[in-house]
Formats: sequence, C-alpha cells, structure tokens
Amino acid sequence: MKKIVLAMAAASVVGFSASAQAASTVCVFDLLGKAGDSYKMMEEWALAAKGWGTEINLVPRQDEAVADNDFKAGKCDAVAMTAMRARQYNKFAGSIDSLGGVPNNQIAQRAITYVLDARNAAKMTTNLGGKKYEVAGISPLGSAFIFVRDKNISSVEKAAGKKFAVLGYDDAQKIMVQRVGAQAVLSDISNFAAKFNNGQVDMVGAPAYAYKPLELNKGLGANGVMWNFPVLHVTADLVLRADKFPAGFGQKSRDWFVKQLPKNFAMINRLEAQIPGKYKMNLSAEDKLKYQKMLRDGRMDLTKRGIYDAGMMSVLKKARCSVDKANFECSMPGE
Repeated sequence: MKKIVLAMAAASVVGFSASAQAASTVCVFDLLGKAGDSYKMMEEWALAAKGWGTEINLVPRQDEAVADNDFKAGKCDAVAMTAMRARQYNKFAGSIDSLGGVPNNQIAQRAITYVLDARNAAKMTTNLGGKKYEVAGISPLGSAFIFVRDKNISSVEKAAGKKFAVLGYDDAQKIMVQRVGAQAVLSDISNFAAKFNNGQVDMVGAPAYAYKPLELNKGLGANGVMWNFPVLHVTADLVLRADKFPAGFGQKSRDWFVKQLPKNFAMINRLEAQIPGKYKMNLSAEDKLKYQKMLRDGRMDLTKRGIYDAGMMSVLKKARCSVDKANFECSMPGE
C-alpha cells in the first residue's frame, strides 16, 4: 500500500512538473507595463487560452525592441507588439497599417474580421529561416493622426523642411515623410513622444490611444493642433512560434480576437472623443481628397518596393469601397 501511495505521489509531482513546463511564455509590449490596456487585454486572452488547454505566462515589456529581441532569442514563445514591428514576421497581416489603407474604424473592423477568419488561416503562417511563425491575433489601436507643435503647419506643403519623428524600423514612414519634403528624425516608440514634447521635432503621428499616457498635450502647448485626418490605422499583432503551441491554437486565438473587436472600437471611439476639440484642426474636403490621393500614390509605390503586401492592399481596397462606393479610387485600377 505504501508503495502505491509513493508511486501516486511521484506521478503527481511529475505531472505538476510537466504542467509547469508546458506554460507558454508570451512577451507583451505595453508602454505602461502591467497597468496598460494592451497588457490587460492579454490577461483576458491568457484566461481564455487556459480554457483551450494552454497555460500562459505573460511577461510585460515596456520597450518594444526588448520584447522583439526576447522573442528572437527564444526567451518568449510568442510576442504581442505593434504590427509595424511585427510586419517582419508576416507581411500580409502587418500591412493593415499601410498609409491611407484604413481611413476609419468601420473599415478597420471589417478588414481585421476578414483577415482573422478561418479562410485566411494559411496566410497567417510564415516560414522564415527554418522557423514557422503564426499570427494568432490582431487588435486595433486606432487611427494615427498628425500632431504639430505649431498650428501654422496646416498643410503638407507647410510641412516641408519640418522635423517629423518616424519609427526607425518602419521604412514606409521614412519614405513618405521624405516624399513630402519633411525631415525624418529616426525615433523609437519609447521616445518619439518625448522628442515632440521637448521640441526636438515639429511633428509626430500617433493614435488617440497614445495621447494621454504619452502626454502629447505638452507638445501641443498653446499653439499646436492635431490634423483631424487619419493617416493610417495602428494595429498590434500576436505572433507565435507555431511549434510551441498545440495544433488549432492559432485559430481559436484569432476567433477570440474577433470577438473583442466591438469592445476595442468602443474604447477607441471614446479615446478619440476625449481629445479636446480646441486641438482638432479639420481639413477642407479638397485637402482631404488631395491627401487621400497622395497616400494612395505612396502606398502603391511602397507595395512595388516590397514593403507592403499586394494581397492585403487588395483586401483593404475592397473594404474601403464596400463602405464608400463613391470613393474616387473604386472605379480605378490598381491595388
């Protein structure tokens, strides 16, 4: 009897050890660490994953480069970070954030829902350097708007020669800023706002999501404005090492992210409404159309250069034209 009890005890210890080892480590980028909304959303996801039979150990990272490097080094089995940095693992999913590709939240929700659908499962996996990666979720962070320290910078033409903070790892931003004659100042997601707030740069692009935590009101001061025109839609991707998760896990995860979209967009709408009206500079209909055409030209050029995925550009155009059939581009070839 004693031997049986000992054997059962040993088996339970081995089982506990195997269970502990089975926990998958997920690095989560959030500027506010555990206090941030992105991290809190991933806590909800981890709880859902437990229901799918997978234990998750979340590791907060307030520096996105560190999160990515930890993932590359194998310290994390998955990483949640902005799509601009995640594009290196999956260009299709990472191209939702293309310039002018998603001009409003309605189109963003439609595009993300389509991309995460099971019919696109094959496009969510990539093989790079002998390693298989899978995008297991996309969450919206909202439209990026241009913030300027001086309201006299009221048009693209007046941005010529001005210093614009761009994310150094996103070639699309650098190329587009240079196209309009502004000076691209290479920055990181952890310091671009500080450069704007202390006057090192004249302009930045950011979603309403970043306005309060990054204190962009300090950079706006008494004379700055936000161009009330979405330049692109910022998203975050959850990228897995596919061999570290059970078969079918990725699609269960993607389905979960789709179910969160109404809540995500309700929060985005709330955050956009919270930016004081005194900072919002509305553009004329003529300027909006001009900038849409400019962004389209830039987007098509960036796709030809291989920065954006052509398949995703087609998906986004269909989404735009399903919402606004009268849009100038809907009768035009390309994308």
